[in-house]
Amino acid sequence: MTQTPIAVAYGDGIGPEIMEATLRILHAAGAQIEIHPIEIGERMYLKGFVTGMDPAMWNIIRKTKAFLKAPITTPQGGGFKSLNVTIRTTLGLYANVRPCTSYFPYVDTKHPDMDLIIVRENEEDLYAGIEYRQSPDVCSSIKLISRAGCEKIIRYAFEYAKTHNRKKVTCFIKDNIMKFSDGLFHKIFDEIAPQYSDILNESWIVDIGAAKLADSPELFDVIVMPNLYGDILSDVAAQISGSVGLAGSANIGDHGAMFEAIHGSAPRRAGQNLANPSGLLLGAIQMMTHIGQPEVATRIHNGWLKTLEQGIHTYDIYREGISKQKVGTKEFAQAVIQNLGKTPESLPPVVYSAPKPHQNQPITFTDPRRQLIGIDAYIYHRGSLDSFLSKISHVNVGNLRLSKITNRGVAVWPHGQPETFCIEQWRCRFQATDDRPCAQSDTIQILHALDRLGIDLIKSENLYLFDGIPGFTSAEK
Repeated sequence: MTQTPIAVAYGDGIGPEIMEATLRILHAAGAQIEIHPIEIGERMYLKGFVTGMDPAMWNIIRKTKAFLKAPITTPQGGGFKSLNVTIRTTLGLYANVRPCTSYFPYVDTKHPDMDLIIVRENEEDLYAGIEYRQSPDVCSSIKLISRAGCEKIIRYAFEYAKTHNRKKVTCFIKDNIMKFSDGLFHKIFDEIAPQYSDILNESWIVDIGAAKLADSPELFDVIVMPNLYGDILSDVAAQISGSVGLAGSANIGDHGAMFEAIHGSAPRRAGQNLANPSGLLLGAIQMMTHIGQPEVATRIHNGWLKTLEQGIHTYDIYREGISKQKVGTKEFAQAVIQNLGKTPESLPPVVYSAPKPHQNQPITFTDPRRQLIGIDAYIYHRGSLDSFLSKISHVNVGNLRLSKITNRGVAVWPHGQPETFCIEQWRCRFQATDDRPCAQSDTIQILHALDRLGIDLIKSENLYLFDGIPGFTSAEK
């Protein structure tokens, strides 16, 4: 069998130990892989690479079929970027897949019937990392949600359910508040779901959905979410299933894939032969299926389940009365190796099959009529509203007039309330009273006028109608 080239990063903290244990098990199970080591993480950050990786490593990753990555440490401060986010976005790894399964009674949990998959959008949302410090005491993060990003991840979730015999896909969003960004995610979910008539679908507002997930996870099957919610709730789901330390993760794109544990590098446990390699091992099992070696994935996963059944546990899941032997990283790996070819007796055995490729549907693009009707100007001002309102209240260009001023989304002029607490960022809306279109030159002249008046302008946002429907939230609140 031809060996499949994979890139391997040993990482920081406990990373080298759990990677060594994982690779030992892979080789013992007959994995046909050709390892291409790369160095990433803390040492690379400290060498001056702000992303934690020498750009020359991209060529190694690009020439392999998968990337198996141990946890890394990002140094505090210094403007260092998240390596995980960099890898996911650069390689287009848009789907993060995190199985969260109960292994009761061998791993303690209040939810013995839990078996769900979280599919997390991986490239955009707040994780796009577009942030600004707009004034001394105000910062802003842009939540970026696109139709293309929504279509790719939602379709992936339904295709995953279809090929893995899952019965239901649930969408978590917060579109009662974020009506445009999360509203788009929900809209695309409702467009795609009917195309999979044999799969149930439902949507939950994320806060009550999270509460239900924590209380009754057995009600869910596949959950698809925007990036931030998926990151947080996949950790919650992993923990309530038994332990974050047991969860693996797959990052899937059209041109590559990365596999990892969801936990961190735990530097306090490094070098002590204590760490549980299970999270990285389960990520590697996902990798073996992805690269077309499902028999190896099946052999390893069943051997791992058998080891749990035998009560051979690392310190993090060891429990008196259930566990039989407390072992270290190396010894746990050896126990799994000894159980290769065996199947569990009480835990359900697994059988993997070769992945079924699905045809990516072309991304749809809408083409509504777009009309510019105004501009929101964000102003930095410490002091009362009146002290700058008198300067700008008569600013007008063409049809544009000052129509509203808000502070943190609350209308403060006209008809503001004296109890409203205001910060130093003010949003001033210039708009025609009858929503008549304006020229871009009109909005630019508004900004020029504010500048001539000595107004400290932070940023601006154009106001558009799309087929006559406002593409912006109301200034009323």
